Amino acid sequence: MDTASGPISQLIASAVATIAEHIPRDLTWPILLLTVILASGIWLVRGGMGGKSADGHVRRMPLGEFLLPRDIYTHISAKVDVGLYVFERLLRPLWVTGLLVGIAPGTETLVISTLEALIGSGPTLQSNFAWMLLYSLISLLIYDLVFFLIHFSEHKIPVLWAIHKVHHSAEVLTPLTRYREHFFEGPLYAAGAAISFGTAGGVFGWLFDSDISQATLFNLSFFALLFGFNGSFRHYHVAFHYPHWLSKWLHSPVMHHTHHSYLEKHRDINLAAVTSLWDRLFGTLYIPEKDEYTPWGLGPEIQEQYRSFWQNVAAPFRDWSSMIKTKRSTSPASPHE
Repeated sequence: MDTASGPISQLIASAVATIAEHIPRDLTWPILLLTVILASGIWLVRGGMGGKSADGHVRRMPLGEFLLPRDIYTHISAKVDVGLYVFERLLRPLWVTGLLVGIAPGTETLVISTLEALIGSGPTLQSNFAWMLLYSLISLLIYDLVFFLIHFSEHKIPVLWAIHKVHHSAEVLTPLTRYREHFFEGPLYAAGAAISFGTAGGVFGWLFDSDISQATLFNLSFFALLFGFNGSFRHYHVAFHYPHWLSKWLHSPVMHHTHHSYLEKHRDINLAAVTSLWDRLFGTLYIPEKDEYTPWGLGPEIQEQYRSFWQNVAAPFRDWSSMIKTKRSTSPASPHE
């Protein structure tokens, strides 16, 4: 036993290490370098076209401006991204341990015990690369479904939309916009991720006699690598299209450009994280045309209420207060009044 730490510390460290394998690494230097390389390829192939300006229009630009357009990276929205990211990271230790470390192992144990109660002991399969790859794929699909359901709920339920609206208040897209969220939103997705990976881990833990891990490339899960890259590029201003047939299976980065658009035809579309399967199933899939116009943000009607850092922090409280006042004013009067 390690004398430097007790069993509880070891348990938490082990759980965090397990969960960390699934966390998207979209702001690491390898992912960002890959983003720059692919963006440069798009610039070369398209003769300087493909990069969007702060107003959501595609325009022709020299390479330096194409990769880091001044009107985007000096925009007030990009600066607010930084503040919201730092604020969320400072608060993260208050909830990450309880949600990730508590929910994932508990979910895994519950799934294993439920399967044993319903079916009996597992078949004690032996792990190999094909099973590891399947484990990676199943984990991704379950995560993608849970992400879709949370995201769909945020767009349809006003109380949750008040939180998610902060993410959609971004008027420009940068890789850091991936983390532009209210501090109430992080726990929702963390709990969803913990349940997802705990569920997949429980099923495969029941199936296999020995430990099974996900298939990896460069010490990263194949699908975590895919998610990490997609998370970085889909909040990048360069329009990266997939072939139409592939977009029916995987979200291309540019599909998320339309998700952030405030145009009516782009409302509540492309809600999954990686695949297009759940959006196809629920009728929310939208594959944009080449160089489609995508003005980002909440629209001119309310954008001014979400321009500063503190406006975004306070926004859900303001919306909830307004909802309560509206409900009170529309409630029928008491018979004793």
